[in-house]
Order: sequence, then C-alpha cells, then structure tokens
Amino acid sequence: MDVIAEADRMAFSGSAEQGTECANTLIAQSGLRMHEQRARGRASAVNPSGRFEPFARSVFDDGWNSFEDLPPFKTEVQIEQPRTIITRNSSPDISFDRSINPYRGCEHGCVYCFARPTHAYMGLSAGIDFEAKLFAKPDAAKLLERELAKPGYQVRSIAIGTNTDPYQPIEREWKLMRGILEVLERHNHPVGIVTKSHLVTRDIDILARMAEKGLAKVALSVTTMDRRLARTMEPRASAPTKRLEAIRILTDAGVPTSGMVAPIIPGLNEHEIEKILDAIAGMGAREAGYVLLRLPLEVAPVFKEWLLRHYPERYRHVLSLIRSMRGGKDYDAEWGKRMRGTGPYAWQIARRFELATKRLGLNTSRLKLRTELFVPPKPETEQLSLL
Repeated sequence: MDVIAEADRMAFSGSAEQGTECANTLIAQSGLRMHEQRARGRASAVNPSGRFEPFARSVFDDGWNSFEDLPPFKTEVQIEQPRTIITRNSSPDISFDRSINPYRGCEHGCVYCFARPTHAYMGLSAGIDFEAKLFAKPDAAKLLERELAKPGYQVRSIAIGTNTDPYQPIEREWKLMRGILEVLERHNHPVGIVTKSHLVTRDIDILARMAEKGLAKVALSVTTMDRRLARTMEPRASAPTKRLEAIRILTDAGVPTSGMVAPIIPGLNEHEIEKILDAIAGMGAREAGYVLLRLPLEVAPVFKEWLLRHYPERYRHVLSLIRSMRGGKDYDAEWGKRMRGTGPYAWQIARRFELATKRLGLNTSRLKLRTELFVPPKPETEQLSLL
C-alpha cells in the first residue's frame, strides 16, 4: 500500500484542496482503485493483496475499454469447518474473555472495520474481498454444544458480534445465529450480542425468554444519524433508523439493550455524539458505550482511500485529529489506549460522552448476566443408563 502512503504525504503538502486533488489523481493513475461500477455497493474501492502474499495486484486500462464488461463483485460464501467455535482472549481492556464468530468477513462492508486484517490469514484482501468473499461455519451450533459439555468448563458470558456481525445479510439464509441461540437457551448460558442489523429482532422469541432469566442482552451500534454518510461508510448495514427501531422492539420485549456510538471518527461523526445518545435513550436503551476509530494494519489505507474518495475536503482535518489522539500515528495498539486514545481531544470526547450519558440516565447501573443457571450438556461419550 505504498501508493496510499504517498497519497497521504501529498494530501498534507501545499493547500488542502491541491494536496487532496493530487492524492486522488495518484491513486486513480496507480490502478489501485477499482472501476466505479465494479465496486458499486461496497465501501472499499481497493482490493490490495494481503500482507502475507508474495505478490501485489493492480488494475490498469489495457486500452480495450472493457471495464464496463466486468461484472460487479458479488458476495460469495464458502464453508469453513473449524475444530472449535469459542475464541478465547486475555485482553485486559475488554469485558469478556470468550466470543463466537459464526462468519468470517462481513457483508456490511463498514470501511473502518478493525476486523478487515483477519482476511489476510485466508490469503485474501482486507479491501473488497473482506466484504464479498465470506466464510460461514455451519457446524457452529454443534461445536458449541460439544465445547459446553467439556469437563471443567467454566461458564462466563459469551460475546457475539465483537469481530464480524452475526446478523449480516447472509444470516437470513444460513440462520447460524438462530442455531447458536437455541443451544445457549437450552443450557441457560449467558450471551451478549453486538450488531448493526435490524435482523436481530428475528430471534426476539429466544432472546426474550433468555432475558427473562437474566441471560441475554443486545447492543446496537449506531455510528451516525446521517443517512448519506451511513450509506457510503456502512453500505449494507441496516439504516440508522432501523437500528433505533430494533432497540425499541427489543426493549418492548423485555430484552436489555444498549447503544454503541462506534466508532467515533473525529471531524466526521464526532459532532453527533449527543444526538445519537439522545436517540438511543429515547428508544429505551439503558446503557451506552463508545470506541474511538481504530486503524490497525490494512484498515488504515482502506479508510484513507475511502476518505479521499468521498470527503477529500475533510481528509487533512480528520487524519490530523486522529493522529493527535494516537501519539502522532494512525493507530496505537497499546492496551488501555486503543479504544479511547490519549491527549486533550480524546479527553474532550470522553467528557462529552460522560456528561451526555449522565444527563440521559444511561449507565446508572451495569447489567451483569447470570451464570448460576447453566446446565451443561451431557458429553457425547457419556455411558447410557442400563435402567
């Protein structure tokens, strides 16, 4: 992604208008950016090789004017057959130690998604490939039941949706989340879900029953109230109004809900913090949280190209603010800093969020899901009774 690095340097040279114009021209001439019709409906317009690949790809005009004949990138789903489905972590700055990801890659295509670099492990790009070449784990429910039955399993809340969205559009066909929730309900196992999709309301029957026992909660991520910004930044996620509607529907059904203002992008959606919090509180959410924009590895060039393409006039301002909160870099992965950033501007965002949640009565108490009701499945090797 040296082209993006050079474009970034150009964008900060001379006047803002001239710099971003030169940067856009460089990217357009490099062959890195896909033809508009091919990338239609996707947030990313670049599809660079993964960081583990021994070669690089670029698009160029061979003079035959055949770009129009190429089909748009269509969503493809392959089957992945992992040995386990529960992923463990020991990160000190997150509130869970285990999670489930029924899918790899995400059709929502959020341009800022910090999970994009994981596609490199599959030999694929963090760009359009991440949005269009997906992996489903059809044995997820069966694997989960097997892992819950292991001797010595210690029950703690399982987080779902922390990497890729479990209710992305392909869930309508695959219904993997439905199967996972059926297993969790059957064994009274607590679960917390994070999503950007109204589709979560499809499983409201299971979630309501679990919530009645103190076993389930759902967080809806609302990044912006601006439909135009949402359409370019999160092209296949539910519209902001639909996410708010999902909060209301879940709340009315007795499911504890919260709203995530995530990510906060300074100079782009940061001015909406209070407006978003007002909206989610009005729909019945009882908790709220936020995460500052994270740009690890391949996410940075994908986001920068998008910003140059859609908001070139804001490019320098947005990147300058980000770097002011990341020690002068695009990203600081240090625990305790990666979610919130550092410096005066990060402090100001935190105080605004704190004051708004206090005014709205959000986060007055944190819901802790119950674990004592868990009933482990019978191991597959358990001897049958002779009586």
